[in-house]
Amino acid sequence: MTAEMIAPEWMHRQITSEQYDSWTEEQCAGVEIVDGMVVVSPSASILHNRLARFLANALDQSGGEGWNADTDFDVRLQDVPLNNRRPDVVVYRADTVDESPTRPDHVLLLVEVVSPGSETTDRVVKLDQYAKAGIPFYWRVEQAAGRVPIVHTFVLDQGSRSYRAGELFTGLVKAVVPYPVEVDLTEL
Repeated sequence: MTAEMIAPEWMHRQITSEQYDSWTEEQCAGVEIVDGMVVVSPSASILHNRLARFLANALDQSGGEGWNADTDFDVRLQDVPLNNRRPDVVVYRADTVDESPTRPDHVLLLVEVVSPGSETTDRVVKLDQYAKAGIPFYWRVEQAAGRVPIVHTFVLDQGSRSYRAGELFTGLVKAVVPYPVEVDLTEL
């Protein structure tokens, strides 16, 4: 059995931002591009998606007119090689809602909900990539069966382009940065 029999040919070579931009939304769903290579993400669990939506709704309501929060769309971290991530929640400037692709300077906060299989990517790789791209805030949500989710917050150190640990929330998130938001994760 050859690699081509397992995965389509385009998954075995780097793609450019122009090629990716020509794809349909259906082709882009469920994939991220890392160093120009397509990385397929498995479908998230219902709980994962509910948690992301719950957080996005709270962040959207608290962001006022200046900020929107949504789920399931691309953030273009860099063009060459192409690095395109699809965070679980993106808080972005409301005045950029019609701009595509969403760029790091549009983004205030990215949230990743850790799932089985995404632990290293969400805890290490994305933490580094988002910091190097200049995203001011990163939240990582850890979930375990039967337990209340834990939210780890990170704040960008502009000088080193790395994150420093911020507040830690279990159950009730009562954050003051990037803007005041309160959400009770025990309500899920």
